[in-house]
Amino acid sequence: MKQIALDIGLARAPAFSNYFAGPNHAVLAHLQLWSGSALRSPVPTYLWGEPGSGKTHLLKSAVAALQAQGARIGWLDAAVAEPPAFSDAWSAVVFDECHLYTAIQQHAAFNWFVNAVSSSDRQACGVLAAGSVPPADLVLRDDLRSRLGWGHVYQLHTLTEPERRAVLRVEADARGVFLSDEVMDFMLQRFSRDLSSLMLLLDQMDSYALQTQRAMTVPLIKSMMENT
Repeated sequence: MKQIALDIGLARAPAFSNYFAGPNHAVLAHLQLWSGSALRSPVPTYLWGEPGSGKTHLLKSAVAALQAQGARIGWLDAAVAEPPAFSDAWSAVVFDECHLYTAIQQHAAFNWFVNAVSSSDRQACGVLAAGSVPPADLVLRDDLRSRLGWGHVYQLHTLTEPERRAVLRVEADARGVFLSDEVMDFMLQRFSRDLSSLMLLLDQMDSYALQTQRAMTVPLIKSMMENT
């Protein structure tokens, strides 16, 4: 059955508070401690896992936490075709989607990395990175691949279906709405199963149910998809 991918442009901004860790509590705790420390270690942290495991969510959550403290961050992902030069004003550099980097992006990432950890006239800034595979399996230039792998490396695991259902139940209860097993079956069978998309779907369902003064049912979801 084909899954429908939702427009995630309306999703809540990624934050540690809305990341559902499941089996990834150790990673979440590490990044919360790292981003909350005034003296960040120059030892890099690399996250890897399959799509939907929350890599980008966690990177953006760390960035948000740092920016709330007034920090400036260098961000590089596969969509940044022409990366800027490293800035001494940055408190951290963040590399997302490392497995997709072009030669130009790899060159920039290596320069950022070296500058981040080796400056002698200022405090070294932190390094966070993420990709779909372990560092050793990244198809990147050797000097960048080896540097991404010499620090903390965490594998992120996607939530199991029972864990997804438990999260949906808790979130629905927090909104004061009843989410039946039939509705959850429909959500998990017909829509993207990553948690951020499911949370957005629940937000949209809740809003539509309030607007139409209807209970949260499968017909409500079908009506919502036809009218939005």
